Amino acid sequence: MNRIVIVIVAGLILLYFLDAAFKLPTLQAELLTHSAIRFCIGFFIMGIGVFYAHTFKLKSAVYFTLAVVLADDIWDYFRQVDSFKPEVMLHSIYILLWGAVTGYVVMKHIRGQKEKDLSK
Repeated sequence: MNRIVIVIVAGLILLYFLDAAFKLPTLQAELLTHSAIRFCIGFFIMGIGVFYAHTFKLKSAVYFTLAVVLADDIWDYFRQVDSFKPEVMLHSIYILLWGAVTGYVVMKHIRGQKEKDLSK
């Protein structure tokens, strides 16, 4: 459990500094939606599917991730939301990587708990 807390707290601290450096409105609905989508993709597809369970190959997971992110950006373009800035892109990449690390650490913790329970 300590690893999960460390990953989440360290991620939040780095996210704060990243958003402060780029002066991004973190609590704006648009940015929260983008962040949630990217964190979930990183958590489930990259963290669990690729790095932990090896159910997807890295190449196909990267293509799927790029397709979802591109579709989200195209949707923003049609709604005339200007989210295609380098700062927002770096923020999105960070959120995606943070989600992947968190997903991997959570699954390692769950597996460790199952092994501990089986050994009793």
